[in-house]
Amino acid sequence: MRTHDAMESFFKDNAARFSNETVLKYRQSLRQFFTFCPKEFDQVMSEDIRSWLSALKEAKQKPRTIRTRLVSLRSFYQYCFEEKFIRKNPTLNIALPQIDQSLPVYLETNEIAQLMEVAKEYPRDRTVFEILYDTGIRANELLNIKLSDIRWDTQQIWIRKGKGKKDRFVLFTAECAERIRNYLANRNIESPYLFANRHGKALSRAWLQKLFSCYHKKLYLEQRFTPHTMRHTFAAHLAEKDMPQSYIQELLGHVNINSTRIYTNLSAKTRKKQYDSFQ
Repeated sequence: MRTHDAMESFFKDNAARFSNETVLKYRQSLRQFFTFCPKEFDQVMSEDIRSWLSALKEAKQKPRTIRTRLVSLRSFYQYCFEEKFIRKNPTLNIALPQIDQSLPVYLETNEIAQLMEVAKEYPRDRTVFEILYDTGIRANELLNIKLSDIRWDTQQIWIRKGKGKKDRFVLFTAECAERIRNYLANRNIESPYLFANRHGKALSRAWLQKLFSCYHKKLYLEQRFTPHTMRHTFAAHLAEKDMPQSYIQELLGHVNINSTRIYTNLSAKTRKKQYDSFQ
């Protein structure tokens, strides 16, 4: 079996488990590795992988990026080993790089207020920001919302096939509901999607990234401003209000609570700021 065939078999057999984003990251990582190491997959040795990781470090790749690359390769080779395509897994004794558990970048309450104020003349933009901040959903989850997914009576949105291909419901406020209704009442397109282009199709990630880049300049923000910043902000503000970890985990759709635990450090940070303000 050739490398290309093994890769296609890997993605085909994991199609139900991998999100589109995961497939994209894994394909990119595997292509990068086999470009660096032009051997057939069953000829690769641990030394080849270590050389690749060293090259990534020398290229100033971030530890988180290197970790993602190695996780992709590990997953591929674990699959090949289980399917008996190979006799030995070359990634078995290669440790994942450590990542600093730094606090996530998020907007302060006054910065969220400024964002909403700047966007108030643009109903679609304001509604995008309102939903992201109200629900904490991911970018691709936002872009795939259909009108039929909105439960107006219970103020919930059905997120279909989120990360890990799992469905969940997220909550939104009465103010957000009013914002969505006003936006829909004034838009001039027919589409099953909440946010659509002039052809009625779902808006793209490129459009969303361009939108955030535009508002990043308008707000003169020092930190990076992306849709994921809004997700961090949603979780951070709930953590600062001492919402239990398990609730935040459920709202974010995290499978592992360790992914949520980082936000709990923000409670201590907030209390320290409040203490300092009284001194």
